[in-house]
Parts: sequence; C-alpha cells; structure tokens
Amino acid sequence: MALASVFLPLALAIIMLGLGLSLTIADFRRVLAYPKATVVALTCQILVLPAVCLGLVLAFGLPPALAVGMMLLAASPGGTTANLYSHLFGGDVALNVTLTAINSVLAVFTLPLVTNLSLSYFGDGGTLGLQFDKTLQVIAIVLVPVAAGMAVRALAPRFAERMGGPVKIASAVILVAVILGALLQELDNLGTYIASVGLITLLFSVISLAVGYGAPRLAGVGRRQAVASCMEIGIHNATLAITVALSPALLNDTRMAVPAATYGVLMFFTAAAAGFLLRSRQATPAPEATTERT
Repeated sequence: MALASVFLPLALAIIMLGLGLSLTIADFRRVLAYPKATVVALTCQILVLPAVCLGLVLAFGLPPALAVGMMLLAASPGGTTANLYSHLFGGDVALNVTLTAINSVLAVFTLPLVTNLSLSYFGDGGTLGLQFDKTLQVIAIVLVPVAAGMAVRALAPRFAERMGGPVKIASAVILVAVILGALLQELDNLGTYIASVGLITLLFSVISLAVGYGAPRLAGVGRRQAVASCMEIGIHNATLAITVALSPALLNDTRMAVPAATYGVLMFFTAAAAGFLLRSRQATPAPEATTERT
C-alpha cells in the first residue's frame, strides 16, 4: 500500500537515526570494561536465541510466513526499552547501552542472514524475499542513519540531545499509522494469527529472559550485569522486526509482522514479571559469584 511504501522506510530510518543520536564511540569502547558479560550476552543473542526459536517454530509447526516472522523477531537486537527495565530492576544500564550499540550494528548483517536462511528453509517454492540487493537496502536504511546520528551527536551534542525526543515521537507516530493500516487489511485473519502465535511468542519471551539472566550467572558474571543482560536479551526490538516485515522494499508481508506485533505486547508483562522475580531474590542475600565488578 502507498502508506507503507512511503512511510515504512522513512520510519525505520528515523528510528535508527534516533538510535544514532544517542550513541558515541565511547559506547563501543565499554565492551573492554565488561568483556565476559558482553561476550556471553552477544553469544546468547546471536546464536542461542535463533536456535531456540527455530526449535519452537518446528515444534509448533507454524505456517511458513509466521515461522519466518518468528525467526525475524529472534534475529532482532535488543530494544531500547531494555535500558528502562534494567534501570528499574537494578541492572547495569551502562552495559545495556553497550550491548544495544553493538547489537544494533551487528544486526545489520545478522538479521538479513537469519532471515534469508529462514526464507530459504520455510519459503514457498524456494523464493527468497530478502536477497542480496535487498540486504544492501537494509544496510542503507539501517546503518547509514545510525552513522549519521552518531556524527550529529559528535559534532553537535546539545542539538542531538534536543532532537532525541522529537525523533522518537515522529518515528512512533509514523510507525503506528502504518501498523494500523496493515492490521485493517488483515482484520479478518487477525484472531487466527494471534491464536497461532500467542503461546509461542510467550514461551520465546520467557526463555529469552531466562537465558539472558541464567547464562551470564553460570559464566560467573555479576548480578547487576546479569540483570542488564536479562533485559537486553529478553526484550527484542519488535518495532524493527515489524518494520522490516511490512516494508515493501524488504519483506512486504503482513503475516510476517504478526509474531513481532504479538510479542511486542506480551514482552512488557513478561519482562516486568522477570524483574520483580529477580528483585525478590535479591531480598535474600546470596554469595556473588563474579570476577567482574560493577
């Protein structure tokens, strides 16, 4: 539809520009301060969760479009909401910023790769909807605005801070308008889609949060870093997944956006439940098995 063809690439570009306005080179240098926590979290995000998601998709026997939508969600980086949840529940927000920055850049390459493989495996007739030329479009739409935002932040930090809020509001308004239009087009099938992916997205959210906290703790990472990892890995960027699925320049399939849209609602509740659970555990003092200090 015209609304999607014009505004979706614009919405994604504005979203990534807003992310770039909040990033500096120092955010990437922080990986040196938290090497173990960063490596464990990125391994979970890039390798473990797509594998878990694939297992769930095969177990549930989802239709191809919904299966690809789930894999697209799994390949999406952590959402910016993770920073807020981490702050509320005692996580290391600086680590969240670092993970978000690194993940967002890596996703420019990993997201098209995972999506291509998923389309090849689940796709109808072996037709890839996100081929090399479209991968380049993803890079152009995603990476260029991030770089531009970082440049603006470096050259005019006060202006970048002032523009952060308006950019987020503008991207949200455009995205909501496009999503509502897409939902109206698929209104007759909406109930069926939710029934098809409600349980699997709930399970994926719970598993993501559990892996995000459990894996770092097993690796000897401190509690605050583990909470940050829990929120970063457990709160995927559903907005990015929806935008890629709906954009005519990319996947152009409303059905592929359904898992991310469903997950985008559920994750607020599962992440809050995880945060309160971790906070209640903190009330009972336990030895801190860690080699990384906060």
